Amino acid sequence: MSTAFDKLARPIQKWIREQDWRELRDIQARATHVLMDSDADLIVAASTAGGKTEAAFLPLLSQVFNDPSELSGFDILYVAPLKALITDQARRLDDVCRETELPVIPWHGDVPSSVKARALRHPRGVLLITPESLEALFIRRGLEIPRLFGATRAVILDELHSVLDSERGIQMRSLLARLEQSLNRPIRRVGLSATLGDMELAKAYLRPDNPENVETVIATSGSAELQLQLRGYVAGDKDDDAPSATDAISLHLFGHLRGSDNLVFAGARQTVEIYSDRLRTLCEKEHLPQEFYPHHASLSRDHRDFVERRLKDGNAPTTAICTSTLELGIDIGDVTCVGQIGAPFSVASLRQRLGRSGRRPGKPAILRQYVVEAKLTPTSNFSDRLRLGLVRATAMIELLLEGWCEPPQRGALHLSTLVHQILSVIAERGGVRAQQLYGMLCQKGPFRQVDTQLFLDVLRALGQPETALIEQADDGLLLLGAKGERLVEHYSFYAVFQTPEEYRLISGGKELGTLPIDNLITPGMLLIFSGRRWLILEVLDRDRIIMVSPAKAGVPPLFGGDPGNIHDRVIERMFDILESRHRPIYMDATALELLEEAQCQYAHLCFDPGRIAHLGDKAAVLATKTGSVRTTTLALALRASGFTIQTHDGLLEVFGNDETPPLIEALSAMASGKPLDLFGHSPNLLFEKFHPHLTEGLLQKDALSARLDPDGLAELSRSILR
Repeated sequence: MSTAFDKLARPIQKWIREQDWRELRDIQARATHVLMDSDADLIVAASTAGGKTEAAFLPLLSQVFNDPSELSGFDILYVAPLKALITDQARRLDDVCRETELPVIPWHGDVPSSVKARALRHPRGVLLITPESLEALFIRRGLEIPRLFGATRAVILDELHSVLDSERGIQMRSLLARLEQSLNRPIRRVGLSATLGDMELAKAYLRPDNPENVETVIATSGSAELQLQLRGYVAGDKDDDAPSATDAISLHLFGHLRGSDNLVFAGARQTVEIYSDRLRTLCEKEHLPQEFYPHHASLSRDHRDFVERRLKDGNAPTTAICTSTLELGIDIGDVTCVGQIGAPFSVASLRQRLGRSGRRPGKPAILRQYVVEAKLTPTSNFSDRLRLGLVRATAMIELLLEGWCEPPQRGALHLSTLVHQILSVIAERGGVRAQQLYGMLCQKGPFRQVDTQLFLDVLRALGQPETALIEQADDGLLLLGAKGERLVEHYSFYAVFQTPEEYRLISGGKELGTLPIDNLITPGMLLIFSGRRWLILEVLDRDRIIMVSPAKAGVPPLFGGDPGNIHDRVIERMFDILESRHRPIYMDATALELLEEAQCQYAHLCFDPGRIAHLGDKAAVLATKTGSVRTTTLALALRASGFTIQTHDGLLEVFGNDETPPLIEALSAMASGKPLDLFGHSPNLLFEKFHPHLTEGLLQKDALSARLDPDGLAELSRSILR
């Protein structure tokens, strides 16, 4: 059999020799055989700088050169979630494509309109584009799609692990399905990814109708170096000679990040501002140029642009202290280090953030994880004693090192993204019939879980007078309504994702501040804010307001959790850590002391019977040992029985009163399958960008498909009682 090198086109071979490569890397050789010898779809999985880009492009460019299409259109479509990736890949592909005389067209908001206009007149070569820009192309140039992509023989999806079945991933799947339907033929799909925990699910994402035809090429070695440290700090220490935990972390960041480009993810906007202020003050104190800047959604666009431009400027060292705003979709170039203050809520998010560092060959990826725990007192909350923030961070780092990340969620309806795609298709085509729309998006697209009746219910919701996003002509054609036209015409429409919305907390007519909420909450639950526990009185979802009153349920924990769903696997690993004597080598001395303390405290927390620890005064702790979905389901069920609830990672703090049944009795009723109204206390249901356009009934169905597990409630109750 000929070697992989021999199968490549001569201009590609010439370019390889000019790079002084002794041979193709293993994944490049294996990918070349798959792509040149078959029509199979392919996933190439390797670490950053592992050669994935060349593994896909070298054989595909060879095919275009050796067998050019007679049709018009871009020959290869490359889709990436970051403008930075597109800019990098365009630079990398320029030389090799010059050998094949194929143009390379980067396409995003910063590319001059003259470049785009020239490419639209004569589409050929390699088009590199974000999902949002591809969405805009469909909407603005819908009738030209067959001409623009008639010659396209392959689509390359980069950073596959970062999307999968997220809102953005569903949007990407929908766009690919719409593209193939417009061309009336399949297009080969090639996914580039970091190592995925469940390759079968990734194959099903890439080609839902035929995952068996998806080949995989997985790197077995050559992972980029990862430098990692988890540092522990104690808040509330009264030693006047020692800096506060916030000041200590700021000093460490200042000493290790100054002089380079970095990202520090600090969580809530208020925390971002606090650390930015500390670091700015340190620069002024040392008479040094300012290089630490905040970046979050509440800041002006001009300020965010300023920070992003500095990050791209190699001559201006810049560290952005940010929320999740810099996790996806913004071109900031390469960074030296990624800092994470507080426990992350998903391994996928941690992986995505870490992927900003060490992108260049020979450069390590650097993660600095900072965790703050409370100084313990005789009245400390049990969750502080268990050091849940530290334990969650440790569990996620361990899973990250093992190459695992959260798999796509099966069965989710994704109704917010469905609304987006309905409006997009109507805008693309100028009008479409409901039956045709259902076939495109649900029968052939990614919304397979949506049946005909549910789809019609969504259309009715969008056509209600108060919504007026769509309307129906006399001949049955669905058109954009006045509000729908305004929504679609705004540039912000193209993106389907948003950061968690911050709710205003109000008590007794006084605003306490804002808090990001991405979990189901309901009146009668407890939340933590500004070092105090608050009882939720009312949730005004559409106004983003939570009415609260001071709670009397004991001392609040320092670690109140972050917005987002924690996966079952993460919680299971947390309990593994608590029940073991594990001592990670990447922890500093303080973190190790805190971890040992957590393991001892867990051993002293007596769960009897089953997973119930009684705290006295009708208070108890339930160890669910499950992720946010099942834990939240049980919390809503107990709330329906009259209990006041505080949720933690894999744990529920339950408070009864004279009117509530005994806790064992309530759990036994759930274990027997007794039906309960999980929505009886009006939990918040608006989580995604287009949720506000749906009815309450549709929002409940969407929540049941992704955020709750009523079918597992009986088994969870039985496991707690055992």
